[in-house]
Amino acid sequence: MLLIPAIDLKDGHCVRLKQGEMDDATVFSEDPAAMARHWIEQGARRLHLVDLNGAFAGKPVNESAIKSIIQAVGDDIPVQLGGGIRDLDTIARYLDDGITYVIIGTAAVKNPGFLQDACSAFPGHIIVGLDAKDGKVAVDGWSKMTGHDVVDLAKKYEDYGVEGVIYTDIGRDGMLSGVNVDATVRLAQALLVPVIASGGIANLKDIEALCAVESEGVFGAITGRAIYEGTLDFKAAQARADALSD
Repeated sequence: MLLIPAIDLKDGHCVRLKQGEMDDATVFSEDPAAMARHWIEQGARRLHLVDLNGAFAGKPVNESAIKSIIQAVGDDIPVQLGGGIRDLDTIARYLDDGITYVIIGTAAVKNPGFLQDACSAFPGHIIVGLDAKDGKVAVDGWSKMTGHDVVDLAKKYEDYGVEGVIYTDIGRDGMLSGVNVDATVRLAQALLVPVIASGGIANLKDIEALCAVESEGVFGAITGRAIYEGTLDFKAAQARADALSD
């Protein structure tokens, strides 16, 4: 089980939001590159970056902070990035900069043709991000609910050739209320590509619960607020996950 620290970028700083509310941001670091190095030193084997301003603007905003992180990380570990990615040129630029995986979220739902084109143009580099509540997909920074069933949509994207799916339960994200294991497993069982869990991870119990269903196709878990506020010790959690996977 791969634990993936989240570095959410707002105005060049590393922050965390509660349930996607931009006005409810806690700044954890004004030096995102140093934060990236910190997580690598703690044993991270992948990083998850989100351009929060970009997600709301529909175009890259925190590119300078992202570049500083890539320079700090070097070739040590893969880095995945989402937020405001709406065209193939942006994907090409980020991959050239050194990003390993590009995450497409809202644009995948609103413009499935774009996701299909991205998978064709950049095979092996496209992950789709599905944010859902009660089994239905949300878009536009979680501000709008759609009628799309998350499993049906994920199956369609799998056919396009996505490398994996990040599944976020938006009712739990940033709330430290525990991960939605059942919904994550339901999605993973329906797909052949790996699923990465996101939203609500609070402590070691959540990691152990996810490790117990790893064989169902749950490849990893993104963790944010818990590792910044100290309810989860990242290094100990990854060590525990590795022990349970052996």
